[in-house]
Amino acid sequence: MEEKGVFGSPWTNLWEDIFMKRFAVAAGFAAALMSATAVPAVELEVTHWWTSAGEAASIAEFARIFEEETGNTWVDSALAGSGTGANPVIISRILGGNPMGATQMNTGRDAEELIQAGLMRDLTDIAEEMNIRDFYVDESLLEPCTYEGRIYCFPINIHSWDWLWLSTAAYEKIGQPVPTDWNEYVDSWPALEEAGILPFGLASGWPISGVPGVLIAGIGGTDLIIAINRDKSVEAVRSDKFREVAEALDDLRSVISPEMQVPSFGDVGNQLLAGEAAGNIHGDWLQGDLQIAGGVPGEDYECLPALGLNDMLTGGGDSFYFPVLPEGTDPAVIEAQTQLARILLSPEAQLAFNLKKGSMPIRTDIDLSQANACMQKALVLLDNGLLPSGDFALSSDTQQQLQDLSIEFINDDNISVDAYIDRYASIIESAD
Repeated sequence: MEEKGVFGSPWTNLWEDIFMKRFAVAAGFAAALMSATAVPAVELEVTHWWTSAGEAASIAEFARIFEEETGNTWVDSALAGSGTGANPVIISRILGGNPMGATQMNTGRDAEELIQAGLMRDLTDIAEEMNIRDFYVDESLLEPCTYEGRIYCFPINIHSWDWLWLSTAAYEKIGQPVPTDWNEYVDSWPALEEAGILPFGLASGWPISGVPGVLIAGIGGTDLIIAINRDKSVEAVRSDKFREVAEALDDLRSVISPEMQVPSFGDVGNQLLAGEAAGNIHGDWLQGDLQIAGGVPGEDYECLPALGLNDMLTGGGDSFYFPVLPEGTDPAVIEAQTQLARILLSPEAQLAFNLKKGSMPIRTDIDLSQANACMQKALVLLDNGLLPSGDFALSSDTQQQLQDLSIEFINDDNISVDAYIDRYASIIESAD
């Protein structure tokens, strides 16, 4: 029996063979055409100031997921100096017409003039497509990103300065239990100094900037931090409550001197793990470095949110902005911006990033059972809401003035408490 072709006739085998060969050629041509018209892989430059060990490990998670899911290349542009050092570089590049594809900045007012000038990409359509208001843990974080009802940045975590970090090894050396609040910690300073242990480790430069705000929220309390940061109340700065804060800062500088300061907050973390320093006030991103160094909360160090004195935390964090790119930019780069914006808020990226960063994720719908003991403490307090942090409520100029005042006060014993209060009040009075 003759074999029949697919067209049903033994005489059509030859024609079937010709047809199939031509079909294969046509299919190959179509595939080549589709490949030629597909969006090509591109490079997307991302600027940020995450340069410590823990920070570098966390940003690497965003880069990994972006490249795996899109096939594009994350071009990492890390800038030293945290917000106060990196912000001017970021802003000048955008103003100068040489914007990056995406940039991290504080969740706050640092970019408000760029937004108002139309230099940041409108992300509202992406936000609505993702229904971000359904999973954001605190919608107030979107306020600094919103201008005239449109969204121009995505907060990607919640950070808080309000942490007292304590060294287990240091307290073992002096035979005392690790303190449970600020007052017990201060009471331990004489024994620590007698044993040759630094009561308070401090990195030079910007890390002192967060300390007064932590003292205001912890010692002064919720009403005081709201009055100063949100309401810009000069009367609150001149109150007895704020004087307690200023006196606590004065006590703190008595156990700190410029020659004791180390280059970075990561170095302070190493001092804590080694028992060379007993304590430090610093944001929760410190635990990222402590983790990289092998530290385990509850074993090698303790973390006290709000100095162990308050049941609320000030909160800010980090956001990503996507500058408007110059006319003529490859549409594939603009599409890469869109892809990254979605990925930053995805459950996978939120979990991977924040577990290494030490911050709290902005999503309420992800499994945080892997979170360490410090993050678990923060998540409990997060149910009480967030207090306004300085970088959330104050302009960049005001933040810089307060930072300069804090550094000067810590380093110069000749500045009295009264002078500190007067200068702080003057800065708040002119704050916008």
